[in-house]
Amino acid sequence: MKDDPTITRIREVRHSISEKCGHDPKKLVEYYIQLQKKHEGRFIIKERTEKISIKT
Repeated sequence: MKDDPTITRIREVRHSISEKCGHDPKKLVEYYIQLQKKHEGRFIIKERTEKISIKT
């Protein structure tokens, strides 16, 4: 498989963020929650119009 420079950069940034949080999953989730709150107006949330049926 060929290396994709964009994917490589994304992985580097994600690792850097995780490192800043001490690789602690709880701190990492809190970081992303705070980031969402900080940039709340930048996200577009599309409402789901279709219904999903699950067969059992």
